[in-house]
Amino acid sequence: MEHISLTLNLPVKDSYDLIVSGGGIAGCAAALEGARLGLKTLLLEKSCYLGGLATIGLVNYFEPLCNGRGTQVLRGLAEEFLLLSVKYGYDTLPAVWRNGQPEEKTETRYQTEYDPYLYAMALCDLLTDEGVTILFDCIAAQPVMEGGVCRGVMTDSKSGFAFYGCRQLIDATGDSEMAAKAGMPTVDGKNYFSYFPRSITLESCRAAVESGRINRAIRTTPGGAANLYGGGQTEDMPLYYGASAENTSDYLIKNQKLVLSKFADGDRQSRMLVMAPMMPQFRCIRRIAGDYTMTEDDAYRHFPDSVCAINDFDRRDFLFEVPRSALTRRGFANITAAGRCASAEGYAWDAVRVIPAAVMTGQASAHMAARAIRENKPVWDTDLAALQNGLEEATVAVHFDDALVPPDADSVDKRVKKL
Repeated sequence: MEHISLTLNLPVKDSYDLIVSGGGIAGCAAALEGARLGLKTLLLEKSCYLGGLATIGLVNYFEPLCNGRGTQVLRGLAEEFLLLSVKYGYDTLPAVWRNGQPEEKTETRYQTEYDPYLYAMALCDLLTDEGVTILFDCIAAQPVMEGGVCRGVMTDSKSGFAFYGCRQLIDATGDSEMAAKAGMPTVDGKNYFSYFPRSITLESCRAAVESGRINRAIRTTPGGAANLYGGGQTEDMPLYYGASAENTSDYLIKNQKLVLSKFADGDRQSRMLVMAPMMPQFRCIRRIAGDYTMTEDDAYRHFPDSVCAINDFDRRDFLFEVPRSALTRRGFANITAAGRCASAEGYAWDAVRVIPAAVMTGQASAHMAARAIRENKPVWDTDLAALQNGLEEATVAVHFDDALVPPDADSVDKRVKKL
């Protein structure tokens, strides 16, 4: 491949304790917690709204914070963010969970749908009020490395290229873009052909009026309709990796053509496409190859260096712990991964990438960054007990409760059955 060389003279705009690249749900959690820990924090977001897949990606479903038996597992920012998601708009929060932990056991899960755009604005309101500096419409173009240390980030915006210095960098891009550009080993994922815009019709509007529930006006009008496990994926359709503009563009073009074809006939005055994903609805694009890679077999496993416990969003009872070593890579002293960038494979990647887990890893990554600054050590080598104590003080469950592990856990096949 032919290459060209560029020499750039960049203005140094500012310097921060913490730069978070990516304003998705994990990045929002990392930036908010960083600011609350007293770090001068900059959040870089390439779109015009916060929340990523959880908002402009139209995956507006806050997965469960409980084990599916009536016991809440996730607290910390995960619960704060869930409650914020329904503060201004509609919800589908079950009645049994509206007043917190139910007194009786229930298999109804602590989860909700929400208005994605109002949530994006609520996140912006919260983060700016807490002192986070946000740069919208600003691309984190390149980490500037000196050996294994990130000295800052080169950005690209309407103002041109610029440099922002940092002491710590959290990669919450959703595709490990900063880590990869820093030279950290990464692993590509695979994604099925899924694309779910939303529409309304006169009929659906009548249903909403009759029910008194505005969300019932919304209908899904899919392009590709493959589910999480590949059900509905046709044999002639390739898997998408999403780590290149060409691959992503092919996915978007095919899906938009499919959606448009569904509006070719019918009464044009009776329906309207009202929401389309403003980013690819890829679940697993690229993650770091961390010091440890989580797998499905890590269900019910305690890690000495765990930074948060999470429950399975799909299967009841299943519990995981996310180790610090899944968010770091030795040799990169001040770069931490969060959300979908965490080092996990197979279904473990699915378990750690969903909204509540992404929030928890974002919150944990901020504590890791703050601890590294305080001790002047690499993120993987700080005082583990102090890190875990700080997280527990922030109501994060560092380890899951063994009482929640089912008696037959040792004999359970932990592998998810693909459709």
